[in-house]
Amino acid sequence: MARRLRILALLCLFAISGLGTIRARQGEGIRGFFPSSAGRQAELEKAFQQVPTPERARLDLWALTAEPRVAGTPEDYRTARFVLAQFRAAGLEAQIVEYDVLLPMPREVRVDLVEPIKRQGPTPEGGWNAAQGAHDRKVIAGYNAYSPSGNVTAEVVYANYGLPEDYDYLRQAGIDVAGKIVLVRYGKCFRGVKPYVAERRGAAGVLIYSDPAEDGYRQGDPFPKGPWRPPTGVQRGSILYLTEYAGDPLTPGVGATPKAKRLAINDVTTLPRIPTTPISYEDATPILENLGGPVAPPAWQGALPFTYHVGPGSAKVHLKLDMEFRTRPIWNVIARLPGTVHPDEWVVLGNHRDAWTYGAVDAASGTAPLLGVARGLGELLRQGWKPSRTVILASWDAEEFGLIGSTEWAEENAEALARHAVAYLNMDSGVAGSHFAASAVPSLSRLIREVAQEVKDPASGRSVYAVWSEEDGKVRREGGIPCAVLKSSRGTEEAGARVGDLGSGSDYTPFLQHLGVPALDLGFGGPYGVYHSIYDNFEWMQKFGDPHFRYSVAAAQIFGTLALRLAEADLLPFDFEDYGNAVRGYLDDLEQDVKKEGGPLQFDGVKSSLTGFAQAAKELGEAVTATSANGGRMPSQVRAANQALMEVERAFLLEGGLPRRSWFRHAFYAPGVYTGYCAVIFPGVREAASRKDWSAAAQQLDQIRQALDRGTGTLARAVAALGGAGARIGP
Repeated sequence: MARRLRILALLCLFAISGLGTIRARQGEGIRGFFPSSAGRQAELEKAFQQVPTPERARLDLWALTAEPRVAGTPEDYRTARFVLAQFRAAGLEAQIVEYDVLLPMPREVRVDLVEPIKRQGPTPEGGWNAAQGAHDRKVIAGYNAYSPSGNVTAEVVYANYGLPEDYDYLRQAGIDVAGKIVLVRYGKCFRGVKPYVAERRGAAGVLIYSDPAEDGYRQGDPFPKGPWRPPTGVQRGSILYLTEYAGDPLTPGVGATPKAKRLAINDVTTLPRIPTTPISYEDATPILENLGGPVAPPAWQGALPFTYHVGPGSAKVHLKLDMEFRTRPIWNVIARLPGTVHPDEWVVLGNHRDAWTYGAVDAASGTAPLLGVARGLGELLRQGWKPSRTVILASWDAEEFGLIGSTEWAEENAEALARHAVAYLNMDSGVAGSHFAASAVPSLSRLIREVAQEVKDPASGRSVYAVWSEEDGKVRREGGIPCAVLKSSRGTEEAGARVGDLGSGSDYTPFLQHLGVPALDLGFGGPYGVYHSIYDNFEWMQKFGDPHFRYSVAAAQIFGTLALRLAEADLLPFDFEDYGNAVRGYLDDLEQDVKKEGGPLQFDGVKSSLTGFAQAAKELGEAVTATSANGGRMPSQVRAANQALMEVERAFLLEGGLPRRSWFRHAFYAPGVYTGYCAVIFPGVREAASRKDWSAAAQQLDQIRQALDRGTGTLARAVAALGGAGARIGP
């Protein structure tokens, strides 16, 4: 076996070496690096990219998915110890950081159809364990975390996706959901939005099912024949109201340490108040089949083989949930490579380790590349390299419950991150296929494209960028980057290589939207229908997601190369001209939408501020070009410029946060209240406009103007530090 592993590793090195030679020839053109250091950087990246191997990725994924690893359980702790051991074996300083957070677990879940027929539920998910051929008793029941306990018997009403417009339709049809159990299907929004809306419409309970139109047999063959959800597949997941704040519900805004002051559960505003649970489409079928009432409209019809009605009658369900709410420990694993030139500038990489069951895609397929990055950086250390900036690798826990591990660490270290963080790089579900997708703040979009040009697509042998450009980001992903492929109004988008906007739903949220740290999120997607089910396991990955584990290698190469660019750059490779162009597109969209609504907002002031920002960004680009051309001497000037560049994103934070949800502080980006995953651009303005509160909308538009002015001033500091456009730097 050892000989075979060595042969596989050598083959991988030979496959990558040709690309490394190209990089060395192009070294003089690496943006952010002076000519004197570009060649060295090219060789560094070449050496790093030779370390990750498919066989090592396969072994990592096999180990990570050996048993379910729900946050706060002994199995979760064992995987934390596994990751810690891998970090340390790579030569990195690492430790486990523990927090105590509210994690509810199910004691009993019952969904019984009691009229017009009797049928007990839920149906056991079935399980898939190739070695044992049996259901793993450690797998947690299908449930929605943070649902309250409840015991309700009521008629059922079908409400499509459970969005406000769906309830408006029912009301117009004379159907009242008050006191009813609402059956809704997954899709269109974060699952927590569904009970949030239902609760406000008076429903007594919520059932969320996976319709085969979304991720089942209408898409293709179900597992194990194909990659899509089988009839008994259940999508577990948190229904915490994350659009108000992320993290531990009991400690908003502060790390959940022993000294933290905790809210009483009755005072927590992010907890749903009506019992909610997920069910499979096998269990949803007899409920839908027995619904009376009007025929559901065409857009509400799913893929089950009968006509959907909205009810109520004749279907009646007994829903009983018994949930144990308790504070439990979680375990982040943090590795740190101290910087030697700029130790007070931090580049942070993260991926969450926990899962609802085996979690091969979500998110072991991101943990395996993170371990590949750790080994690659460790090999560079053994060769004598030391990072210029401090690099932090983080294995987050309890992401599935509400981005908890990352949020608690970010909140505990908020002051340090505000001073030191260069960027946060996120990989959630790293590999579910071969289609690359990314989301980022606009200043990092160009960097992602540049790095994607330097890594081979395993299937074609061309660059990831070339394949990505051709595919035009058309593949839908569940989980990590769910909104990366939506329409973007960015003025700088390259045809086909579209970088999406960051909404929420993964661990970049506290860094960008609470602390103003530039962030990105990336991974390879594909046909993936077993999200949050027992079928998201090693067998699924080996058959459908990444059979040869070559895309795990590509993911590690991109992830690590991005980190190396940011850790070693002479001048941080942010592109604020791209940022200005993106904001211009955002403003154009906002102005058009406001005009359609007849809003009285005036955009002249914010447009003037944007012009100033764009001019400062242009001058910065000229100053960077001149500095590089003149050899980039005078380290104190470069250091001052980099410090200013790190602070531009922080300039976009609102002092008091967004109205009604102050934890979210970014003026440009926040998750939508009724989407949860996808970004709402200029959320303060848009949310006020949706209420026709034009006075509040005008105030929020002025907040955007002020944020742009702060950003302009910060860019001007960077330009001044470099001596201005065209100035000679150094003797």
